[in-house]
Amino acid sequence: MCGLNGIFAYHPAAGAPKESELLATRDAMQARGPDGSGAWWTEDRRCGLGHRRLAILDLSDRASQPMTSADGSLVVAFNGEIYNFPDLRAELEAQGVQFYTTCDTEALLHLYARDGAAMVGQLRGMFAFAIWDSRRRGLFLARDSYGIKPLYTADDGWTFRFASQVKALIAGGHVSRDPEPAGIVGYHLFGSVPEPFTLHREVRALPAGHTQWVDAGGPREPKPFVSIAALLAEGARQPSPAADLPHRVRAGVLDSVRAHLLADVEVGVFLSAGVDSGAMLGLMRDAGQRDIRAITLGFAEFRGSAEDEVPLATRVARHYAAGHIVRTVSEREFRQDLPAILDAMDQPSIDGVNTWFVAKAAKEAGLKVALSGLGGDELLAGYPSFVDIPRWKRRYGPFAAIPGLGWAVRRAIRALAPGMVRSRPKGLGLLEHSDTWAGAYLLRRGLFLPAELTQILDAEIAREGLRRLQLKRRLNANLLPDPGSDVARVCALESAFYMQNQLLRDADWAGMAHGLEIRVPLVDTRLLQTMAPVMGTLVPGAGKAALAKAPATPLPAEIVNRAKTGFTVPTGAWMANVAGSPAGTVTAKSKGLVSRNWSHVVLSALTSPRIAAPLQ
Repeated sequence: MCGLNGIFAYHPAAGAPKESELLATRDAMQARGPDGSGAWWTEDRRCGLGHRRLAILDLSDRASQPMTSADGSLVVAFNGEIYNFPDLRAELEAQGVQFYTTCDTEALLHLYARDGAAMVGQLRGMFAFAIWDSRRRGLFLARDSYGIKPLYTADDGWTFRFASQVKALIAGGHVSRDPEPAGIVGYHLFGSVPEPFTLHREVRALPAGHTQWVDAGGPREPKPFVSIAALLAEGARQPSPAADLPHRVRAGVLDSVRAHLLADVEVGVFLSAGVDSGAMLGLMRDAGQRDIRAITLGFAEFRGSAEDEVPLATRVARHYAAGHIVRTVSEREFRQDLPAILDAMDQPSIDGVNTWFVAKAAKEAGLKVALSGLGGDELLAGYPSFVDIPRWKRRYGPFAAIPGLGWAVRRAIRALAPGMVRSRPKGLGLLEHSDTWAGAYLLRRGLFLPAELTQILDAEIAREGLRRLQLKRRLNANLLPDPGSDVARVCALESAFYMQNQLLRDADWAGMAHGLEIRVPLVDTRLLQTMAPVMGTLVPGAGKAALAKAPATPLPAEIVNRAKTGFTVPTGAWMANVAGSPAGTVTAKSKGLVSRNWSHVVLSALTSPRIAAPLQ
């Protein structure tokens, strides 16, 4: 995993890019690639590529980037990992291709030379890359199907720029900081900025599962090559019975874990007291990994209580004979690290603090790669949203479909019982938004609702942001083609929105801030294809029960039967203290208020240069 960037002055009247800008953008991402750096220019200096390297495969200098093909016609800058690289290499070598390295980067050059843009359909992994094609005088960009790896672009009509981080593009000094109302509004609605928007009007994310071509005619519209909804729809057309679930979970997840262990460095694992991370550890052992080190966070506030995950995590580590590192985090350390956390946060997010600390612990242990159980709830219907959203749509949707009813009820209650509007905004929203999947999803995941925005934002920014965001249309686009069942529809929404815009993005910036590659075996297109035929049969608890039994030595019963403890991780209380929320334990009931207050702290920090010292 690394950081990449580039500049292409495609318009003939554009000034030649400056090397100082290329290097400033590149080196703003130094934490992403502490093992090396490189830069490359076309002969006419109209296009330059930059790269910061975190060496995972082929640790030698021959694998440095940007990497040029043997004939000099192609140059690539790449961030990520191609997990089916061994198979691709064997296939290419059988066709007479000669490799000069043992890294997956070189395979991208050979695949593009053979297949052009169609190459992306053969890649299994997390990736964002750019290839300069000298014969066609253009740039080819691509991003993986889930958007695990970020890629941001900026085009001013003369020059095209791209990088792995928004802040890196801004650091180059030639990208406008003008605010994007859709990004600001989207952040307030969800606690993260929905792609393709960012906080800056000129900067956009290349959508997940898309490619883009740029030449003298400028950047073309991104083209999709895969979507989560399409993979789910394909599975729904060939359904399998519920009895197939255990086999599909075992075979699919083991295959993904095995693929995700590809590395020339040690691979560790994040370990909590939950099923997802415990299953990752057990399946790592089944895949042949030895001397596994697992990282668990502990909190002094929870020691000896039911909320303390350390004893059960220790039990799982012993169960699978893994080395276990317990890292205790205090509120004092949280406050000391907060300026660095906010500085590393590429776009505002109300989450990611826990990932920061577990990644920090992994770095302290000398790890460069760690597996995470992220994605298990989306894949295996583990969230309450899989029950709530379909139920709300059935129960309240017919009323919400009556034009003006929800607005009229809200207006009446605002006049008769204003306290209810403030205390239960989502309850009132049921009569306005639950007539569509997008609306019901907004109710489940929303931080604020659209009707509340003018109370916290300038009215014009709120109106313009909602107009540009086109929220429900954007959410509904994640359901095309129809995934085929209620469970699959929620899976598509959670995967393409919450997981992509918040969880995966947080894993990227928090891991990269510590030079750590976080791999997510449960976020894998081949695994999704394996699971899609049984997605419609999933009932609450069935997916996680199957995952717990997936290792050859199943997880201990106390892990599977562990009661949900709610939102009581102490970082929530620490955030509440910083944000000025009422002191005390943060429970599931008070989480919403804390998140709302914390969102203001984060946005203020990321839009102001004044955060430079630990908060007192």
